[in-house]
Amino acid sequence: MGGSEVSRQADPGNSPRDRAESRPLADIPARELFINRDLSWLEFNRRVLALAEDARRPLLERVKFLAIFGNNLDEFFMKRVGLLKRLAAEHPTSRSNDGMTPAEQIGVIRPRALELLERQAACWEDHLHPAVAREGIRLLAWKDLSSRQRTRIEKWFRAGVFPILTPLAVDPGHRFPHISNLSKNLGVVLGESGSSETHFARVKIPGVIPSMVNAEDPGAGTRDAEQFILLDEIIAANLQDLFLGMEVRDVLPFRVTRSAAVETEDEEVDDLLEHVEEQLRMRRFADAVRLEVPAGAAGPALDLVRTELGLDPADVYPQRGPLDYTDLFTLAEVNRKEHKYEPWAGVTHSAITRAGGDIFQAIRERDILVHHPYENFQTSVEKFIAAASRDPDVLAIKITLYRTSPDSPFVSSLIRAAEAGKQVACLVEVRARFDEHRNVRFARQLEEAGVHVAYGVMGLKTHCKCSLVVRREQEGLRGYVHLSTGNYHPKTAQLYTDLGLFTDDPGIVEDIMDLFNSLTGRAEPRNYDNIIVAPYTLRRRLSALIDREIDVARAGGEGRIFAKMNALEDTRISRKLYEASRAGVRITLVVRGFCCLRPGVPGMSENIRVIGVIGRFLEHARIYHFGAGKADPLEGDWFIGSADWMYRNLNNRVEVLVPVRDPIARTRLDHIRRLHDLDHRTAWDLLPSGVYVERMPPPGTPEDSPQAQGIFLTLMNEALAGERK
Repeated sequence: MGGSEVSRQADPGNSPRDRAESRPLADIPARELFINRDLSWLEFNRRVLALAEDARRPLLERVKFLAIFGNNLDEFFMKRVGLLKRLAAEHPTSRSNDGMTPAEQIGVIRPRALELLERQAACWEDHLHPAVAREGIRLLAWKDLSSRQRTRIEKWFRAGVFPILTPLAVDPGHRFPHISNLSKNLGVVLGESGSSETHFARVKIPGVIPSMVNAEDPGAGTRDAEQFILLDEIIAANLQDLFLGMEVRDVLPFRVTRSAAVETEDEEVDDLLEHVEEQLRMRRFADAVRLEVPAGAAGPALDLVRTELGLDPADVYPQRGPLDYTDLFTLAEVNRKEHKYEPWAGVTHSAITRAGGDIFQAIRERDILVHHPYENFQTSVEKFIAAASRDPDVLAIKITLYRTSPDSPFVSSLIRAAEAGKQVACLVEVRARFDEHRNVRFARQLEEAGVHVAYGVMGLKTHCKCSLVVRREQEGLRGYVHLSTGNYHPKTAQLYTDLGLFTDDPGIVEDIMDLFNSLTGRAEPRNYDNIIVAPYTLRRRLSALIDREIDVARAGGEGRIFAKMNALEDTRISRKLYEASRAGVRITLVVRGFCCLRPGVPGMSENIRVIGVIGRFLEHARIYHFGAGKADPLEGDWFIGSADWMYRNLNNRVEVLVPVRDPIARTRLDHIRRLHDLDHRTAWDLLPSGVYVERMPPPGTPEDSPQAQGIFLTLMNEALAGERK
């Protein structure tokens, strides 16, 4: 269904349908202006679940999307529900963007989450589990094992699992144990023969052993296995070995989610590394926010666990199928190529190839826009830093690291450069959520190698992704810059779509030099001439750019805005976009995750379209285009950068947008814009109610047409062909 058809589609939700043009925006209630952030996020995860339900996709990829859905929901409860519970206790009358209190939001989240969990279970039990079994890939229960398999597994259990299990009794002499975040556990109800008295003990499923075991050879890996059994099934079936002389009368598998919303103010911190490490310790013992149990679970064991964790009945989430759906990642990795996407390695950017692999020469010839994973990250971004570390003419390297991989080649390159005597500075954001441990380790590793390590600006997270190389050349010192929408992370660069710009533009280089001085030293941030930096100028510049489009439209011209991002939540920017829509500016927003703006409301946002794109790769690029009254979409202003349109990105983080000026690079950005208008395979259109409607190819569309699949590669190839000319 194309974008023009969305307004004619029936809207099944509670959409504000009254015409709004007669009311000032300030008089329209918040619930009519905005979609709740957390409900919109759950709608995003519903679209992830739809990929698992989509029979057009390879079978094991569908299993992987089901695991991703579960992993996403874990993070949602840790971060968002954890925060809402804290707000409900500390600021019960505070209001969300759409006017709800924290308690009201928690109340509406539960039924949505339960509905999605039921869909997840139905997808697995009714469709994917039988489908993988038909292909010979089986997830077995203990009762399904052959006698030979049981004998092997019991022998392996006695030798490799039993010695590390620690049953913990709960009684007047033994306190209820700490249950770690996202751990799987067995609550065991015990009794003595001939006695009705019962006792309770907890057995933690050890995280040091893979959660899914090869049913044929439990001591081997699972990569080439095709029959599996969950570790918790094995332990539950052999509990009698742990409780000799006792009767095992009941077993309650359970899983606990704890809040990750434990950040404290860091304005008065003396040592940021120690502060982050203390926060990590606090997170281990943060309040529980969710208890997952098998569907139908009830009785004293459940009551005991729930009470000891301080949870209400509404915090208990029954689960059909695996207790932890992220276990299915192992199943998705089975070596069956026919049930997976064809591998995509990415191509080396033609400008780098033409320069014989000399990336500095390629950048000197013209700006280079790289699009990952369609273009190879290793032969562009990794090569940029690796080449700089080895080049004797490179004198300095500066880089920001927000997230990177455990075996990061960037860390190795920076250490090599420092050991070679180059000036190397690295800003490590040790507060990157869920990567704190890793980033603290990187920071100390880099410091020990002689790298100048900084931890950013107090009170702000440094989220920009940029690097600077200073090279001695015949004409003097020359700076080379890379700015990106994604992290310096080789693994996610193969899974996320991101954009990066290489340039030696003197103005941009000078701005990036000044930015690094403000991040690593004491230089005051300033109004940069080329780049746009949050929290200093980004909000103001965005508002000015939107105002310019409003002026163009009111003067009878074509006001035009295209914005692609991961999330849109900021209420001030949203109100400015409503104002632009009322003035006649045509606005297309491509928002992968949650979007709190209501598109298509008569009199308020009928000129705004919101498209959600979700597919094989995680859409992560941020692109912003403002037409400036020009008919040619390649004119006006184009930017890429690190910032979404969220309050935290505009106010509480260091973010960078960089202008894209090269005509070929702009052409490629416009190809991406065109994609989202043509796509009928991965695009969803947002209705005013907050409900998304999936686009489908028109009737009779051939399966191999660009509208059905492969459209991104088609458009990218067009762009590359134009570049070669």
